[in-house]
Amino acid sequence: MDTSVMQSLNDVGASYEIIDCDPSFADTAAFCNRYGYLPEESANAILLEGKAESPVYALCVVLATTRINVNKVARKRLGTRKASFASAEVTKSLTGMEIGGVTPVGLPTDLPIWIDNLVMEVPQVIIGAGSRDAKIYLAPQNLLRFPNTHVVEGLSMPIANK
Repeated sequence: MDTSVMQSLNDVGASYEIIDCDPSFADTAAFCNRYGYLPEESANAILLEGKAESPVYALCVVLATTRINVNKVARKRLGTRKASFASAEVTKSLTGMEIGGVTPVGLPTDLPIWIDNLVMEVPQVIIGAGSRDAKIYLAPQNLLRFPNTHVVEGLSMPIANK
């Protein structure tokens, strides 16, 4: 567990539970399978990069049962012609976190955090904890306590069944 993430949660008075996990099971599907949580109550935090002369970024939080609507909603909000997932290196550089542990908690205040409206509809959600060895379980309303956080309608789309 990243101690600065826990400090950020405490600073805003969030109510939460920490779930320890084996780092090799930090990715959402593996975590849910291993520890018995539902994908419907798990969210992924993904850094998007808007391609421009000076790239722009936003951290998107979407349920594990959905995918980011990159081309329609996210790209337009970024104000760029193209957008894609930021690389692991860029994600680490901007957030200080590795893929599998990225969280919307304790980020630089100038990085926008976009939370899909569907995340706000679940009673409790599992998110990363800033490292691959833990997760945070909390009511999603707690996420709105952090600066530069916005609920975005239609940020995600259901994942098509294969």
